[in-house]
Amino acid sequence: MQTYWGIDLGGTKIEGVILSSSSPDSVIIRKRIDTEADKGYPHIVSQIARLIDLLKAETGYQPAKIGFGTPGTLDPATQTMKGCNTTCLNGMPLQRDLEQTLGVPVEIMNDANCFALAEATMGSVPAVAPHFQVVFGIIMGTGVGGGVVIRGRDGQPFVLGGLQGIAGEWGHFILEENGYPCYCGKRGCNEQVLSGPALQKYYEDISGEKRKLKDIVDRHTAGIDPYATQTVERLLDYFGRAVSILVDILDPDAIVIGGGVGNIDLLYTEGVERVKQYAFNWGRLDTPLLKPKLGDSAGVFGAAMLCL
Repeated sequence: MQTYWGIDLGGTKIEGVILSSSSPDSVIIRKRIDTEADKGYPHIVSQIARLIDLLKAETGYQPAKIGFGTPGTLDPATQTMKGCNTTCLNGMPLQRDLEQTLGVPVEIMNDANCFALAEATMGSVPAVAPHFQVVFGIIMGTGVGGGVVIRGRDGQPFVLGGLQGIAGEWGHFILEENGYPCYCGKRGCNEQVLSGPALQKYYEDISGEKRKLKDIVDRHTAGIDPYATQTVERLLDYFGRAVSILVDILDPDAIVIGGGVGNIDLLYTEGVERVKQYAFNWGRLDTPLLKPKLGDSAGVFGAAMLCL
């Protein structure tokens, strides 16, 4: 039987899945172990090998190929990792080392790309846009990112990687001039405006109090906290600006919004109105903004879909 193997490499956990088909209902096994990233790059590679061995032992299956979702990008020019928040991965030839260690071909994609691929092929998109040409997947959580999925001439969806491997990097264009500094070296990136930590920091800066994002949104909804309302209004306006750029450049058939910030219901009502305001379409927006169907499974399922 053909199987599809996916690994979601996170900073804290490594999750593996084996699927029998390109369906979320075809899970043969799912398993997680600790990344233990503080022990360094060679240890992460050994932990991945350990997880693969556990999946083999518990199922009796052998992989023909393994897809990996990673917290960064494999640079096409150097074949080394870049942009990883698990910083010991940066500059390392992860694909080569995994193929040598595991003895099978390996496909690597940024975790936001894997999210986009999973939601486009087996998540929320098929019910709304089954014949899509372009889907954009947004991550708005601890960080901010994105991925572009395109349907090829053969009818098969694929992730757009780009010449430099940075296609869809929605988190790192400058949204707010002279905003909060970002680890990428710039200031005011999407990630430093629309992420959960950035929103919480903004609220603390203007109110002098620390609160979780859910509490901030609840206080805005209740109408009891002008600082919360200022924070949410700022989120909605910058969300509208940032998403309108995606609409203007790609005009996608659907946009899926993942991550903790993506759970804020106002994004799908007032946020849509802000996108209409800024998009180059005279106040109309036909693009559906969707909540993800697969939740935190999207990354590992998308990694498995790289084996198609």
